[in-house]
Amino acid sequence: MNFRKVGILPRDEVQPQAVQEAQDLFAQRQIEAQRLDAGGQSPSDLDLVMAMGGDGTVLKALDLFPGCPVLAINFGTVGFLTAGDRRDLEQIITFLLEGRFFISERLVLHCRYPGGEARAINEVIVRTSNRLIFTDVYVDDTKIRTIQGDGVVVGTPTGSTAFLLAAGAPIVMPDVRCIILDGINEYNFTSRSLILTPESRIRLHISPQTRDPYVYLTVDGRQLGPMSPRQEVHICRSEQSARLIYFHSDYFFHNLSSKLSW
Repeated sequence: MNFRKVGILPRDEVQPQAVQEAQDLFAQRQIEAQRLDAGGQSPSDLDLVMAMGGDGTVLKALDLFPGCPVLAINFGTVGFLTAGDRRDLEQIITFLLEGRFFISERLVLHCRYPGGEARAINEVIVRTSNRLIFTDVYVDDTKIRTIQGDGVVVGTPTGSTAFLLAAGAPIVMPDVRCIILDGINEYNFTSRSLILTPESRIRLHISPQTRDPYVYLTVDGRQLGPMSPRQEVHICRSEQSARLIYFHSDYFFHNLSSKLSW
């Protein structure tokens, strides 16, 4: 795989010197590398995006450049999705340009709600601020149950080490193709996470029993609401996957151990 044009997306706290170092390393190999502005006009002809930050920066890069391979360098706190650390920047770029890498294809969710549409790399969350929410859950047009609690989360295997992990859902290897559905702090001691096929179509109907007039829809940490009772969120698999670059086949279990103390 040839990289002719690279975009560098740093988190705000990353020092300009670090971005310049990456640009210089690419320039030494006659590769154009430009700094990207998440809020500005982004080029559409990139061969690679280098995300310099934590997992939030990685998610932003995957969302802004769907289909483009993303190489994530940890300049954040946890950085579970990252492929390497800032101190190894030169070695990482060397491995990349020598072709010593592979691409992990990740399932992505497509979310349709009253205010628009969005892509979710990690999860879609429907919840209220401080009251119970009653959510009617439909899978392929069949109502399976009503979840009563703080909310509902629908996520991906990539998201199983994010919000879903805190919600008590299982950890799922990223190569598994499935959709994970779970309640948040349910008032039901028998409730369990549900693993669905990747082709499942999920509909979350906010029941009129919900007394809070403001319901919040959050996608990968971005609040897209508010919504209100009787409105719905439709979730299915996106046609386009997310593509992350890694260098070692055991990266997933290594990151579980080193970053999540698993």
